[in-house]
Amino acid sequence: MYTFRKGLKDGLPIGFGYFAVAFSLGIIAAQAGLTPFQGFLTSLLVNASAGENAAFIAIKENVPYLQMVLIMIVSNIRYVLMSFALSQKIAPKTHMIHRLLLGFFLTDEYFALAISQDPYCNPYYSYGAISFAAPCWASGTALGIIMGNILPPRIVSALSVALFGMFLAIIIPPAKKDKAIACLIVISFLCSYLLSRFTTISESMITIILTIVISSLGALLFPTKGEKHEE
Repeated sequence: MYTFRKGLKDGLPIGFGYFAVAFSLGIIAAQAGLTPFQGFLTSLLVNASAGENAAFIAIKENVPYLQMVLIMIVSNIRYVLMSFALSQKIAPKTHMIHRLLLGFFLTDEYFALAISQDPYCNPYYSYGAISFAAPCWASGTALGIIMGNILPPRIVSALSVALFGMFLAIIIPPAKKDKAIACLIVISFLCSYLLSRFTTISESMITIILTIVISSLGALLFPTKGEKHEE
């Protein structure tokens, strides 16, 4: 019980942050035509801001199901690597049910909390954090949809930009530390603008193409020091 309460306490700031981000995500979901219940259920089951944002844009554009599946895979592929790392922080005798639940609820923030535990992460610690943060994420999306259907279009347009502020907060710190990352970010922005301006390719397909191509080129042209040492 102590472990669960400790996780709950550590999950409080995550939950409040989730609510604010999910609200702006709900604005985008409202523009895609989702109801508050649909947005609530989506956030409760998906647990990924970038993935949900891509999904809502895909729904808005009425893209084919296969394309939607591809963009969700591309948007959330990082969780595969995070799952491998997290598996090293789970005690060997941990039941498969706990492993599946931790994988299902895995996010960047839950991952950071889990790997900080020593020597292993008790599943009930993560459940404590999830018990507060997950409802905040889902309810924030639902409230964003409600307000998106009520507020004037000009205000809705302004609020929908808030989610991109979170993405900027994610990419700017590593860009300051690594010129290669900064260069790739600028190239991705430029390519995204050119493709959306001078082609008829949908936003969802542009995301898929640029993510695969630019990340692959970055890995080939700018390998990490560890990779260079191994070579």
